[in-house]
Amino acid sequence: MAKAGGKPAARPGPMKNFEERLERLESLGEQIRRADIPLDDALRAFEEGIALARALEKDLEKIDGRIEMLMSGADAPSGDSPPELELFAQEG
Repeated sequence: MAKAGGKPAARPGPMKNFEERLERLESLGEQIRRADIPLDDALRAFEEGIALARALEKDLEKIDGRIEMLMSGADAPSGDSPPELELFAQEG
C-alpha cells in the first residue's frame, strides 16, 4: 500500500498500535460517562472497552516479560552482564 507521493505506507509498530488502542479505550470511557448516551450504545462501548482492556493487559504482560529478559541478560552476548539501571533497582 502506498501513500500519496509514491512512498510506501509505514507499517505501525507494536507500540504505536498499543497507543492507538489505549486512546480508543480512553475515548470509550469518556463516551460511556456521557449522560446523553443511549443505553444500547453505552453497552456496546462497554463491551468493546472490556475487550480492548483485556488485549492491552496481555500486551503489557508480554512487554513485562521482554523487559525481564533484557534485564536478566538473556539477550546479551555471552560474557556481558545485564545493565544496572537505577530505575529498576530493587530497594531492600
